[in-house]
Amino acid sequence: MSVITITLRADGLQDLEQVASQLLKIGVDVPVWLFQGQMGAGKTTLIKELCRQLGVKSTVHSPTFGLVNEYICSDNRLVYHFDFYRIKNEVEAMDIGIEEYFDSGYYCFVEWPGKIENLWPLHYLLVELSLEEDESRTIVVREITD
Repeated sequence: MSVITITLRADGLQDLEQVASQLLKIGVDVPVWLFQGQMGAGKTTLIKELCRQLGVKSTVHSPTFGLVNEYICSDNRLVYHFDFYRIKNEVEAMDIGIEEYFDSGYYCFVEWPGKIENLWPLHYLLVELSLEEDESRTIVVREITD
């Protein structure tokens, strides 16, 4: 297993544009991104900014009840946004065809990936957000390759 680790910091929401830009450079060749962090750490907010920079024109929101949202970028590429907070088991993810999404080659941004840990692909970007006492965020990014 190969792991590359980078740590970023966001002092506030104003820094998200720069953080997202850096993440897109780091993960340019990695379609599956797994976002971990406590509730309120900024996972969805960061994904919204990533989608904005990728040219998504529609409204980006967390797919908590539908499990997956599909967005179309200005260049007709797709972005898939998953939220597994409410699933009971990995079978639910299998039922929506998670493996086909992961194999599509399009960006797959996954919130609450710990609920489907046995389904993670061999190559992914793990983005761990931590909310600090001063309301800043520490973002630890690991590119994992098996």
